[in-house]
Amino acid sequence: MKTQAVPSFTIGPAQTADARDIAQVHVASWQKAYRELLPADYLASLSVESRATGWRRDIESGASSVVVARLADGDIIGFANFGPSRDADAPPRRGELWAIYLQPDHWSCGVGRALCTRVLHELAAQGYVSVSLWVMAGNMRAIRFYERAGFACEPGSMKAFELGGVTLAELRFLRELS
Repeated sequence: MKTQAVPSFTIGPAQTADARDIAQVHVASWQKAYRELLPADYLASLSVESRATGWRRDIESGASSVVVARLADGDIIGFANFGPSRDADAPPRRGELWAIYLQPDHWSCGVGRALCTRVLHELAAQGYVSVSLWVMAGNMRAIRFYERAGFACEPGSMKAFELGGVTLAELRFLRELS
């Protein structure tokens, strides 16, 4: 696969006004990334408006941190959110990369890597010593991305969940922060 040229972009904290743009990235990314894992009717039913409401609430509450990748013209092409690990079995000082998504036409051009690097730096600065994330077992593109970023699948971490009328599995990946 040919890698695209890296666009000129900046990464910074999300603002409440970014919620709709974040939701558009979220929906577009899901519709492409999960087309082999989730039913087409479920993916088609994803609502930008509903996700925008959720993102607005999340940004305002500060329950997690949200950063966006923004082109020079202001368009948001990716985002990540992160915070303390939500896993009941997590040791103290473990953070979690809750989500990272890009507009599909900006995959494989360095934006995801830059967002991931920013998240890892911010979690380390907040005093976390390790970070976890969950990824769908069949999402090989994401699994390769996280492995290249230094994450490793935690043996025995697979758990099943239902979404869109199908049963899926997700795996927990871990990485130490230095």
